[in-house]
Amino acid sequence: MGEEAKEEFEPKIVGFTCNWCTYAAADLAGTSRKKYPPNSRIIRLMCSARLDPMFVLKALLNGADGVFFSGCHPGECHYIKGNFYARRRIAAIRTILKQFGLDDRFKSYWISASEGEKFANTMKSLTEEVKELGPNPMRGKII
Repeated sequence: MGEEAKEEFEPKIVGFTCNWCTYAAADLAGTSRKKYPPNSRIIRLMCSARLDPMFVLKALLNGADGVFFSGCHPGECHYIKGNFYARRRIAAIRTILKQFGLDDRFKSYWISASEGEKFANTMKSLTEEVKELGPNPMRGKII
């Protein structure tokens, strides 16, 4: 892909976030007027343990250039053990995505409710990483 095409490409990023931590951090970033690219669409989960691997696959196969997941720091879950279950699911998701060659398009983070600036900085760097990867090669191929 040429340099001009890469600069014109604006990635579509889907994020799955915990209601109690990362979603609140995104809200804090907005109310604090922290700037970050508008490329991400966030889907709020009540708990990070509710992340289904099919959500990630469907997002990537239906047009997302990148997917991220973020929840409470391990040990700080509103539902006690939710993020420990989420860590297991993240490992399973990575294994599945390697089969499709998409494992580099899925990122996970632990961001608490008070880390609005960290959320904004993470979104900036994630957008740049996905931009470097270019458009998702699986977009529209399946389903």
